[in-house]
Parts: sequence; C-alpha cells; structure tokens
Amino acid sequence: MSKKQLIMESALELFAKQGFEATSVQQITEHAGISKGAFYLSFKSKDELIIGLIDHFMMEFISDIDRVVNTHENNNSLLNEFFKAAFHSFKKHSDFAKIFIKEQSQTFNEELISKMHHYDKVIDKITLAMLDRLYGEDVKHTKYDLIYCIKGFMHIYSHLFLFFNVPLDLNLLSQSLAEKTSLLARQSEITFISEELYQSFNEPLGEKVTKEQIIGIIEQKLEEIDEATESESLVLLKQHIQEPSLSPAIVKGLLSNLKEHPKCKQLSYLLRNYLEL
Repeated sequence: MSKKQLIMESALELFAKQGFEATSVQQITEHAGISKGAFYLSFKSKDELIIGLIDHFMMEFISDIDRVVNTHENNNSLLNEFFKAAFHSFKKHSDFAKIFIKEQSQTFNEELISKMHHYDKVIDKITLAMLDRLYGEDVKHTKYDLIYCIKGFMHIYSHLFLFFNVPLDLNLLSQSLAEKTSLLARQSEITFISEELYQSFNEPLGEKVTKEQIIGIIEQKLEEIDEATESESLVLLKQHIQEPSLSPAIVKGLLSNLKEHPKCKQLSYLLRNYLEL
C-alpha cells in the first residue's frame, strides 16, 4: 500500500467517526503512523485530501457506469446493468458515500462544489449517451427530464440501504428501476426540462485531462501494480501518448487489459476519453 493510500484509508476511518471538520491533520497522521511531513508530501492540506477522496470515489463510479454503457451489447438489459453497476459502486464505497452525503450539506468549499458540479455533468453525459442509444428520437423532447429521473432514482434508493439498513437485493432493485425508467421513456409526453433550459443552468464540461497529467497518472500506477500484462500495457500507452505510433485497434486492446484491474479501471476511462476512443 502506498503512503497516499494509507493516508486516505486512515482519514476515511476518522471522518466516519468524527466528520470532516472535527478531524485534524494531526489525528490523521497519528492514526496512519506517519509524520506530518509525509502527509504534506502527498496532500497540501486536509481540503486537498477530501477532494482526493471524492476524486477516487467519483472516478470509480463514473468508470463503472461508463464501461457498462460502452461495452454492454444487449439493449434489453442495458438499463438493468447500468443501475446494477451504480448501486454496486455505492455499496462498495458505502462508508465514504454516507460521510459525503451527510457532510456536503454543511460544506461550502467552492472547490468542492465545482468538483461535484463537474462530475454531475460527466454522469449526465454518460446517461444521455445511453438514452440516445436505447430510445433515439423517441425521447428527443424528454431525455433531459429522464436524466434527472434516473439520477433521482439512484440518489433516493441508495439512501434506503446506506442509512435505513433496508436489505439490498441488487438484482431486484436494478430490474425495478430499469422497468420504471423504460416506462417513463416510452410513455412520458410532457416536457419540463427542455434542452434550452438544461443548457441554461449547465456550463460546458471543463477541459479534459492534459498530456502531462495523464502521463503522471500512468507513472504513479506503474509504481503501484505488479502484474506484467497491465504494466507492459501502461508502458506502451505512455509511449504512444508521448509519440503516437500504435493503431486504434492495438490501443483498444491495451486499454482492455486495464479496465478490469481494480487499480487501473479509472485510468482506463481517462485514457479512453483522452485518446477519444
């Protein structure tokens, strides 16, 4: 485990007990068994650490649902698999999800608000691609309403097992919400959120990750993983980013080597978007 991961896991345990505001850097370093100097080599501040935790959770969530939308071939079960991936991610990161949901209403950090706005737009983009694929012109006037319905389903139903200990039958929940979404898509006629209204309160997504940033992330992952296939794939992708030489088919094959690795699937999502594949 890298020092950065150790800090994040130790902080998460303390945040769960005490909340963001009541937990100090001193407490985090003592809990992790490291010096303050080691902490500040990884994070400039506690706020940056919190942003790092949010990035980790949201990038994994986004990469999971994006992978389903882009690789699942059966349209009849796509909605079901989409919801299943979303709730599986909530369950996997339930400790952080509970902390964040409780704390965000009390936090007015502008960087945090901006970060969550960005991720919200990424989720919208993935969801919109799925709706266009499934329903096309049939939802031309209602698809923006549907985006909010889908996000509302995920938000409200996640509370049932995060805060009220309702038993989670992932398959049944996913099937139920897929059915509801399909009914709304096929039967809804009245539009509230038009494209014009949607665009009026949603700024365009920020600039994509830079070449230097993506190379830095690759180098970090090369230090964290031991598997030969994934390591060799990362080396080749790094070389391709520095000096393009591989065909799209080879690049896609290298990315497929990464997407199931727990430490690489977020990077796989970033690479695919950076390389526009």
